[in-house]
Amino acid sequence: MAKTYKIVILGASYGSLLGTKLAAAGHHVTLVCLPAEVEAINNDGCRIRMPIRGREGLFEIHSKTLPGSISAAGPEAIDPNAFDLVCLAMQEPQYRSPTIRTLMMAIAASGKPSMSIMNMPPLPFLKRIPGVDATSIRHCFADATVWDAFDPATMTLCSPDPQAFRPPGEPINVLQVRLATNFKAANFAREADTQMLRDIEAGVDAVRLKIGDEAVEAPVKLRVHNSIFVPLAKWAMLLTGNYRCVQKDRMISIHDAVHTDIEASKATYAWVRDLCVTLGADAADMVPFEKYANAALSLGSPSSAARALDGGAVAIERVDLLVQALAASRGLKSANVDATVAMVDGWLAANRAKAKAS
Repeated sequence: MAKTYKIVILGASYGSLLGTKLAAAGHHVTLVCLPAEVEAINNDGCRIRMPIRGREGLFEIHSKTLPGSISAAGPEAIDPNAFDLVCLAMQEPQYRSPTIRTLMMAIAASGKPSMSIMNMPPLPFLKRIPGVDATSIRHCFADATVWDAFDPATMTLCSPDPQAFRPPGEPINVLQVRLATNFKAANFAREADTQMLRDIEAGVDAVRLKIGDEAVEAPVKLRVHNSIFVPLAKWAMLLTGNYRCVQKDRMISIHDAVHTDIEASKATYAWVRDLCVTLGADAADMVPFEKYANAALSLGSPSSAARALDGGAVAIERVDLLVQALAASRGLKSANVDATVAMVDGWLAANRAKAKAS
């Protein structure tokens, strides 16, 4: 019988996708979220709609029908010591809110292994990369002090490559997957923690969906790698597509950000990929530009970062700023990346001015 784990996930939007995959493999998941989300998930579970290769339409997975379980709770109800694994699935600026900060301090004190599925790598994870000066990148975080109590050995990063969104007009416990790629996790510093991820990986691999009389392989797997650098492959995608959705006076889709000027996109992608290699990544672990550009053809909406800025956000995850800072520490510079950072900075400054005026 496969080993099962108790897992707490901070964040119920994107986190419900990972949580449902884990529950399908028999694990017991608690999602930390807002009161309305707590009520909806505890009453009706999570409903994840995803494409199945070779089939028309979307297949819905309802967590109430799975061998494992999903429940939801507010941050004040969570004791990290009751769990085997912590997953961080909120946007990085959200961790500075008072109730979440208190929970984060408890997680750090517990010493429980924590796997981030944020686009923005947590500061303790970045400390695991040889040669990274953590003090020189603190300004890239909404509040770097949130991370100071964590032991880097307890932190790993999982690249959130699957693309998912909450469909407009649907209940808040519904999530729709539009790009059913895999989660790619780096190893932990401690072998026992990495083995737990491998146990989970094997269980997720074994899940089959019953569609009619068929048992169909389920998309969106967890892939665990013996390298801390594999999740960094997402950086080139973010800097080429997601952050370049941000234009001076409007937001454009990821498709348009990548394909309107394909040569500029290719140059940006290559520059970020090369930066990752200078940090220690294996070029073979980086996703080829052509594969990413092809995936971007189906991404007809602006990125979540762009939508947040357009909606007046005064703080977002700043992977763009992090990449710029890490490059600068190595004497590297990209005019394309600098332009993107300046564009995001401009939107944030304008949003903060409006918020202050109101």
